[in-house]
Amino acid sequence: MIRKASIMKVFKDCHEEYRRRHDELWPEMREMLQEHGVVSYSIFLDEENDLLFAYLEIEDEERWAKSADTSVCRKWWEYMKDIMETNEDNSPVSRELKNVFYLKA
Repeated sequence: MIRKASIMKVFKDCHEEYRRRHDELWPEMREMLQEHGVVSYSIFLDEENDLLFAYLEIEDEERWAKSADTSVCRKWWEYMKDIMETNEDNSPVSRELKNVFYLKA
């Protein structure tokens, strides 16, 4: 299992909208994530700084990388661009985090 973490930013007045959109995650988006090897995916919000901490477990880096090229992923990015920081291609501005500690009990 490969563990990945990243940080993104949601706009201050959009916290609840961000949560709502994820609570109503499209079935085709869920399917695409599973097809691209996502085993688990969590996003946490730091309300003081408007930061999103994303943690996911994937089966394969190469398979996961291909998810960004799917039409449903591009459609999701378009849907989310009005409530978070994005790049020119509508992908979220994201910084991957380096793993410095892991304990499996």
